[in-house]
Amino acid sequence: MDLILWRHAEAEELPDGVADARSDLERKLTSRGDKQAARMADWLDRQLPGSARILASPARRCEQTALALGRKFKTRDELAPGATPESLLEAVQWPLARVPVLVIGHQPTLGQTVARLLGLVEADCAFKKGAVWWLRTRERDGQMQAVVVTVQSPDFL
Repeated sequence: MDLILWRHAEAEELPDGVADARSDLERKLTSRGDKQAARMADWLDRQLPGSARILASPARRCEQTALALGRKFKTRDELAPGATPESLLEAVQWPLARVPVLVIGHQPTLGQTVARLLGLVEADCAFKKGAVWWLRTRERDGQMQAVVVTVQSPDFL
């Protein structure tokens, strides 16, 4: 199975003194974030098969990032800010899904998911805004493993 994790592009900061969940969900991309999303979407569109499932957090910044790709996607509440790696992996049916799955989500959930799948000592992995980590399962010596196919940043595309 291929699991592609895409962190939303750069978004507006919450105004000082505002820290409620609803305001966080409404944050939109900055103009720089729009450009990051467009660059990564162009690259992803060339790499992703047409059969790929695309799932996004219901946060506005994730939906805007997904829209840059120009493909159909579904929002999933279990990918919202504060989601756990377990809920993400369940939503994508890791490692059993038959088609590649692209998830547009948030830190620290994406970094925690990468760390868990790769068996890293650290509980979290840095994940740059707008970046993609592409992971794939393989069987080696009778055990399933996750391997890194590529890591891409919109700054280098």
